[in-house]
Amino acid sequence: MKLKKFAIAGAIAAALSASVSVVPASAELVFPSLSYRTGPYAPNGIPFADGYSDYFTLINERDGGVGGVKISNPECETGYNTEKGVECYESTKGEGSGALIYQPLSTGITYQLIPKVTADGIPLHSMAYGRTSAMNGKVFNWVFNYPANYWDGATIAVQHAKDMSGGDLNGKTIALVYHNSAYGKEPIRTLEEKAKSEGFKLTLIPVDHPGQEQKSQWLQIRRERPDFVFMWGWGVMNAVAIQEAANIRYPMDHFIGIWWSGAEQDVLPAGDGANGYKSLNFTYVGKDKPVFADIQKYVVDAGKAAGDGSNIGTVQYNRGMYAAMLAVEAARKAQEMSGTMDINAAQMRDGMENLNVDAARLEELGMAGFGPAVSVSCANHGGSGEALVQQWDAGAKQWKAITEFMPADRELVTRLAMEDSEAFAKENNITPRECK
Repeated sequence: MKLKKFAIAGAIAAALSASVSVVPASAELVFPSLSYRTGPYAPNGIPFADGYSDYFTLINERDGGVGGVKISNPECETGYNTEKGVECYESTKGEGSGALIYQPLSTGITYQLIPKVTADGIPLHSMAYGRTSAMNGKVFNWVFNYPANYWDGATIAVQHAKDMSGGDLNGKTIALVYHNSAYGKEPIRTLEEKAKSEGFKLTLIPVDHPGQEQKSQWLQIRRERPDFVFMWGWGVMNAVAIQEAANIRYPMDHFIGIWWSGAEQDVLPAGDGANGYKSLNFTYVGKDKPVFADIQKYVVDAGKAAGDGSNIGTVQYNRGMYAAMLAVEAARKAQEMSGTMDINAAQMRDGMENLNVDAARLEELGMAGFGPAVSVSCANHGGSGEALVQQWDAGAKQWKAITEFMPADRELVTRLAMEDSEAFAKENNITPRECK
């Protein structure tokens, strides 16, 4: 595995070195981290930031960087606060030779950064969050949300509920418990459309930031007893909701969270009461892939880990790794396309737009089955839209995948995304580009 992996990396570096001059000693690939290690969302933000950082450290320590160029990963604390997130962007975009990609891990920050990155010419990757219609690359040239988006997730959750209901949701009721923010409101339009086509009743139940008080919401659920509860939560809101559901003895296998509502930190506080709770996911959980042996050797044992190592293999840590891997692979593609290893932000964007991480490539990286194959294009910045359903086993204290990767209702999602992105283009005097 390692010999094959290093051979490929060496071949790329050799091919590039044959056509470019020596990379300046000051060259670096700057991938800032807009993290949040403090505040009510820290339990989820910390492991993601650790995974994001540790993968970049692995590439530097094991491979000598990407194409011989080391990665710089400056971290700026946002506290999941939109204003602070924008300040972090402004303070880091000129770091070193210039930021190449942003991963803000916040829908609110993403919305504020979309016009800024577009004006500055810096790619933004809101991986499975942010503005869903950014999947339309004809309008959002600098924004990407592969491998899936919230509207994909909403249709997959509906399909799973339908499968559990014998293939028919007509007359059923679904309650959406959501963070009362741009993030939580993202799936509403899609669920309203699915309610019309599938015949179920949708009840909307908002939860205000940060979500520590949910008594009234769960009293309503106990009173109305919906057939399914979907959740778009984050941070402490998730753990509180799962505990409240357990308190009213809601059937946990009918309680389904989006991928940001399905980490260990969300279920462990409820103990056995969380058993059977489900969530969507688009990344692997566990640490028995070859890449983790390298993380241990080159990062943890070398004393270079971002955290204490306790989060390795958990949902959010692995998701941070996955986001970093996609950034590294896009940088490799950008180097290949441009013929230079010292790439700029525009070249990084081209690499992201031509990214293709298939099953074979994941295996080469020691990450076989870590996530769905990712293929990006000029028109499609959203990837395949696939996700699986996982379920919490409280006895074993681990997540278990109970489905294969499932396709979204891309016909509906694409239609809604085109409507929204075209309206955005009109409002902002944007002429959608042509894609071959």
